[in-house]
Amino acid sequence: MDTPFSTLIRVASHEQHTEAETSTFMSDLLGGRLGVDAYTRYTEQLWFVYRALEGAAEALKDDPVAGPFVKPELFRTAELERDLAHLRGPGWRDGLTALPSTAAYAARVEECARTWPAGYVAHHYTRYLGDLSGGQIIRDKAERTWGFARKGDGVRFYVFEQISNPAAFKRAYRELLDRVNADDLEKQRIVDECKRAFDFNGAVFRELGGEFSLSA
Repeated sequence: MDTPFSTLIRVASHEQHTEAETSTFMSDLLGGRLGVDAYTRYTEQLWFVYRALEGAAEALKDDPVAGPFVKPELFRTAELERDLAHLRGPGWRDGLTALPSTAAYAARVEECARTWPAGYVAHHYTRYLGDLSGGQIIRDKAERTWGFARKGDGVRFYVFEQISNPAAFKRAYRELLDRVNADDLEKQRIVDECKRAFDFNGAVFRELGGEFSLSA
């Protein structure tokens, strides 16, 4: 491939990425048209996905394909749990439920981690690079809309305290993608899985949109 793989994967998934970002639910959430309960429900769904992603990390840290991407400074589960304790109270685990679309998404992440580490890389890229980029817009909107302390409880998921220079980190991550231990056919499969990851995200947003419909 003449085109750097990081460019290829970004361009190939652009359409699905845009669809997910501009979903009705996210548009309403970021537009301040939904309450903090909708933000809380969304945060709950993220917890299930990141638990799947990070629960597999230890087993993959020495894998020749996925291992280079396992970086503890990215891990979000502890921050999500702190946010959920703030949003739902100390008994935040009680009654916590995954939407069917979220359960399917988490199951696919776990399946890739077990059986296809290159597919795990696709999900890793889709989540964490998004958190470091567009996720900062969500944090800012949440702080303004619902009065969370800047980079405090409620939005800690979006705060990467161990990454002092996000732009440099993202450059290094893209260089990792460019060097991924995969041939051209496998790279195309990773691209396809990345598109699938965005489709999973879109399905979660559609289900959340059904729960928090402004026209209901």
